[in-house]
This record gives sequence, C-alpha cells and structure tokens, in this order.
Amino acid sequence: MAEKKSKRDSIGMDEKGCRTNNGFVQSEDILEKDPDPGSPTDGPQPCSVGILGPGELDFKDIRPYAGMPKEVLFHFSGQARYRVPRELLFWLTAAAVLVLTAGTIAMIAVSPKCLDWWQAGPMYQIYPRSFKDSDQDGNGDLKGIQDKLDYITTLNIKTVWITSFYKSSLKDFRHAVVDFREIDPIFGTMRDFENLVAAIHDRGLKLIIDFIPNHTSDKHAWFQWSRTRTGKYADYYIWHNCSHENGITIPPNNWLSVYGNSSWHFDDVRNQCYFHQFTKEQPDLNFRNPDVQEEIKEIIQFWLSKGVDGFSFEAVKFLLEAKHLRDEIQVNKNQTPDTVTHYAELYHDFTTTQVGMHDIVRSLRQTMDQQSREPGRYRFMGTEAYGDSIDRTMMYYGLPFIQEADFPFNDYLTRLDSPSGNSVFEVITSWMKHLPEGKWPNWMIGGPDNARLTSRLGKEYVNIMNMLVFTLPGTPITYYGEEIGMGNILATNLNESYNVVS
Repeated sequence: MAEKKSKRDSIGMDEKGCRTNNGFVQSEDILEKDPDPGSPTDGPQPCSVGILGPGELDFKDIRPYAGMPKEVLFHFSGQARYRVPRELLFWLTAAAVLVLTAGTIAMIAVSPKCLDWWQAGPMYQIYPRSFKDSDQDGNGDLKGIQDKLDYITTLNIKTVWITSFYKSSLKDFRHAVVDFREIDPIFGTMRDFENLVAAIHDRGLKLIIDFIPNHTSDKHAWFQWSRTRTGKYADYYIWHNCSHENGITIPPNNWLSVYGNSSWHFDDVRNQCYFHQFTKEQPDLNFRNPDVQEEIKEIIQFWLSKGVDGFSFEAVKFLLEAKHLRDEIQVNKNQTPDTVTHYAELYHDFTTTQVGMHDIVRSLRQTMDQQSREPGRYRFMGTEAYGDSIDRTMMYYGLPFIQEADFPFNDYLTRLDSPSGNSVFEVITSWMKHLPEGKWPNWMIGGPDNARLTSRLGKEYVNIMNMLVFTLPGTPITYYGEEIGMGNILATNLNESYNVVS
C-alpha cells in the first residue's frame, strides 16, 4: 500500500545529457530511441528525479513559468504584488460601470423630452365661413382653406385648427349639428375634406377640428326618434315632466340657458320638456346614458379614420347635470325669483362641472389613445374651459398618472379688453403658477367668441401681443376671421396683418 502511494506522489522528470525536461509526467515510462550504432557511448540513460508531492512543494527557488501547475499558479496569484493590482482593476471597472449607468439615467431624467407636433409650433384657428370663398357663393369653404395652405406654411404654422363644419342649422354659429358625419354643403363635400386633409399632411402640417359632444340640433335624427320614444333613443336626451298654467309652461326648476331664460323647452310631440344649456334648437344629450357615450366615441373614431390629428372638445363642462332638480342658488338672494332670467344671476353648481364629467372626458381620451399607437400619429386633445376659474381649468390636464386633455385652451389673454403690463403679467404668472408639473402651457390671442385682436386692442397692441405669446413657453394659438364678414390673419412673423379673403 505504501508502495502505491509512493508511486502516485512521485513525478518523473527525464534528464538527458545534463538537460532537464520541465514537462511533468506522472507515472509514465519514457520511450527513447535506440542510439546510433557508431556512437562512442551508449548515451545517457533515462533516470527518474523525484519531485516533492503537493503537500511538500518548495517554492523557494521557483519563479513563474508557462505551463506551471495549479499549485504553483495559486501560490504566486495569492501574493500581494499580483493580487492587489488585480483587485484594484476589478473595482475600478465596476465603479466606472456604475458611474456611467447612473449618469445615463440622470441625463434621461433631467433632459427635456422631445417636443411632440402639438408643442412644436403655433396653432392657427380658422372659422371657415369667413375664410376664403373658392366658388364665389358668399361663404368661405374647405377648398378655400386648401388654396391658402402654402401661405399658411410660410407663417411657420404647424397645426391648422378648423372650427365646426358639420351639417348644421344656422343656430349658434353652426354648433347645432344635424349630422356629425356629414360636411355642411356650404363648405363643400366629404371629398373636399379628404383632399384638404391630404394637402395639409403633404405640407408637414397637422389638422385638428372642433367637436361639440354636449348637444345636437333639434333636427338631428336622434332627437326626432327621442321625441317619439323610439327604442333606445327615448333616453338619448334629458326629458322631464313640466306643468302648464294659463297657457304658460312651468319648468321643473329655475335652471337657465347660457343665452338667458329657462333652459327647459316644452315639446308638444313627446308632451314633456327637454333640457338645453344653449338655445332651444340645441337639446342636451344625456351623457348618463352609456349608449350616448358610445355614439360619441364612434363619431370620434370616424373622423380619426379620415386622418384628423386631434380635436378641440367644446362645452365639456356642460356634459352632466345634477340628477336632482333642485333650484340653483341666486347670486342676489334679494332678487325676486321670477325676474331671474340672465345666466350670470345664478350660481351654476348643478349644471356645470358635475362629478363624473372628468371621467367622461378621460374615456374620450382613451378612445383617442387607441388611435395613437402608430409612431408619429399621436392624436391631440384640447378642451374648452371658457369661463372657468383657473383651478377648475387646470383640472382638465388630468391627474399625475391619468391623462386627460393635452391642455385646456387658455383664453385668459383674450378676456383683456384694455391690457396693461400688470394685467398681462398677472395672467401669465397665474397660469404658470397653477400649471401641473410636467404639463404644457398654451396662449390664445383670439377665437370665435371674441372680437379680433385689432378691434379689441387697437393696432398698436397687435404686434406687442403677438410677440409676447410667441416668446412665452408653450403653444401660441392665433385666430383668423370673425363670425361674419371679413377678417384678418395675424401673421406669426409679427410684422403686419394680411388680408387673405378673396
């Protein structure tokens, strides 16, 4: 047994002619060639030189060499002059990787995001009826807008915003829509619209359009079916019983129309009163009915499929009313109730910005997001918040993790009839102070609900206001036209106004 252990622990090293072979051979005979017959000697004979076993290695006179066994390698690798540089290089490499990773994350976090198309340049709002008349019938039309696209492009405009062009009655500047899927004949045809969309996109511009979900025309098919209680349409509008005394309709409560007088109107076909926030020709839709919400979403999808890049949602604060029919509180409690006929004489706590209204707006946002998945085809959503306080207006931006509008339209500058430096400063700082973190501001200097900038402020203020909004952070929004007659476009080069009606 001892003999076998001795064999395992011994290593043979051949020696020939005083030359050593550093190749290690374990328990192996070395075959040698026969010496030449003429050799004077028989040649060196193989001999075995014993090497100490692994537990008895003596490294006193050994230096590192190629092919060293692992015992020798481990001996030298553990020495400080080899170990310390190796560990130092390892930790320097690890630290460098961590620093580079942290730096990259920090740069991404603090760097501003690339601007999307609705942030990258001015929006240009057009009221088509007072824009260019291409067929000389006295009304501006879609072809007229297309004819002026090259001119609009020279103004550095990035987005064209067209106000209501749907098939409508003439009530409330075409906001009494008869059919949301049809172009009003005075503006052209659907083919004209499709050509306009293609021309806008060919020039690298984007298109947003108005959409009024709160109400329809009383000529709309939905209303005609609702007043006859036809199927699901019976509950598409807000109906309630009302009484009559001496031939006078007594409404269910004191709620008022934006234009004054009662917001209830008696329909002799259904024999009930319907609710309207605006004119009696514009009955309000019942947004507590899920079928109505689905109808509106399908209309949004219809226009997005036509190539529209976004919407301005109008009158959204009126989408819901309180379920109860309690009277709204008078501003002047001493005023005789029968004489309260003007909208401003009531606090509209039951007919505007009701609980659930923002949920509806968010659901419309989700519908648009479904069409925004294609790269480069983000669909913009703006909301009108006319008349709201700054706090309520900011709510349209949504919550930190729940998106709503990309921005509510900021019309506070348009309310200044005689702006001073202080009043303009207050408007700007108020908006920026209340702006939620990470949200995008915008600045309107005109719109269909206001007289033209030149008419309101005078020519001396035009360039000042234009230069102001085009130097502020955010999206400037300029407006062409008036509700009737001629209008001027405010050029973004700030130098002059151009008359483009022909």
